[in-house]
Amino acid sequence: PLQILTYLDGVAKVEETELKPRVGFLYPVLTHNISLFINATRERDSGQYICTVNVMDNTTGTGRNVGVINLTVLVPPAAPTCQLHGTPAVGANVTLSCASAKGKPPPAYRWQRTAPTLQVFFPPAQDPARGTLKLTNLSMEMSGLYVCVAENQAGSAECSVALEV
Repeated sequence: PLQILTYLDGVAKVEETELKPRVGFLYPVLTHNISLFINATRERDSGQYICTVNVMDNTTGTGRNVGVINLTVLVPPAAPTCQLHGTPAVGANVTLSCASAKGKPPPAYRWQRTAPTLQVFFPPAQDPARGTLKLTNLSMEMSGLYVCVAENQAGSAECSVALEV
């Protein structure tokens, strides 16, 4: 464990960590609410945070209270990369792939064909976890712009592939 913030003898101190310029007590400590804030959160701020309160009391000796919270910093998907695998000829099969280098939790992928003929795809042709779309027995009518959306709870991003059969 790494100590981040202390309050002792009326003095708040932020320890020398990468959090130092971004962390502090949310309220004046005398309010007895020792919530902290973290500004400009980063993925690496994720982890377990432990708050330990030691109270010196004349009547009961030392009281000790511990609170634990797990922080998961969500990261929106980075702009994905779309690719076409295979030769787009009549009667052939191709696979469209979509991959985002970042995202927490890992993004789900959704393919659709845009105007003039809007088309949404479902498994097994589309794999939302891998970001692939398998198009079989290609025809001229399957030509068009295919858009992939990478999405998680933190946001979304998209890319596209023009398929010319």
